[in-house]
Amino acid sequence: MILESTTPSWEQRLFMLAEEALSSRRDVFLSDIQSEDSWSLLEAYAACEAITAQYSRSFYLASSLLPAEKRRAMRALYAFCRTADNLADGKVEQPGKKLRHLRESILAVRPVGGDAVLTAWADTRIRYQIPLRYAEQLIDGVEHDLVLRRYPTFEDLSVYCYGVASTVGLMSMHITGFSDQRAIPQAIKLGVALQLTNILRDVGEDRRLGRFYLPLDELASFGLDEKDVNAGIVNERWRAFMRFQIARTRRLYTEAMPGIALIHRDGRFAVAAAAILYMGILDDIEAHDYDVFSRRAHVNRGLKMAALLRAYLYTKKIPAQEG
Repeated sequence: MILESTTPSWEQRLFMLAEEALSSRRDVFLSDIQSEDSWSLLEAYAACEAITAQYSRSFYLASSLLPAEKRRAMRALYAFCRTADNLADGKVEQPGKKLRHLRESILAVRPVGGDAVLTAWADTRIRYQIPLRYAEQLIDGVEHDLVLRRYPTFEDLSVYCYGVASTVGLMSMHITGFSDQRAIPQAIKLGVALQLTNILRDVGEDRRLGRFYLPLDELASFGLDEKDVNAGIVNERWRAFMRFQIARTRRLYTEAMPGIALIHRDGRFAVAAAAILYMGILDDIEAHDYDVFSRRAHVNRGLKMAALLRAYLYTKKIPAQEG
């Protein structure tokens, strides 16, 4: 697929990363995960379901809208991604060594015995022929968190967002199924939008952990710097900065939504629900005067039900022949 000449440079860069993953021929797809105990694979998937329920109510809810087989595969994908992320969250010893071990494990022809998440993930990757390079790119992204890194520009930040979020969307598309490679740029944008939403929601929590994801040049353009963020003061400069960030994130959601028509119809509701639920976090940030320092924005139960209805109505408008 060829991007338009007007496509921003950061989008072109991320699309090249996705194309690299698709063109990689290092994958070894087995016909099945062999097991001496037929129940062990079911138990592995059950463990992934428990991890998803524990860490992400929104993802758990969205994935529950999929058919059973795709639902368990999506939760295995989530558990794999969560495993990688947990290794870089500062709560484990020798995270770099453990991430290298995780990378070696996913490159192995057979899954690591005794690890429920890797067993379920290997089965999912093989069944849905998910390019292995996407999983490696995710680990590349997670490894960024092992150092106190700053992002001078949005383009720099977008590469991080691709690694930790767009790769998840691209892998998810292989589970839901998609009809056209035109869905790839939309999946990339959706992943960036989701991660930007996480970043804006978690400013307060991240500063307490010593992490900082806001683009430095954009902060400066609003008369702000890292010290201002660490002070946690909501003033007009901060409001203007957040309005700019939220507007761009919403634009990415809007540009990504047409890609839903290009995935298999039984996966559309789940993807639309995830996007609309996360857009609700932006609404909540605005509703609380952009205070992301003293509270964590969220979507309450009533608004979640409304978001599901919006997602359902959105997917029902897609012509039957698409996807």
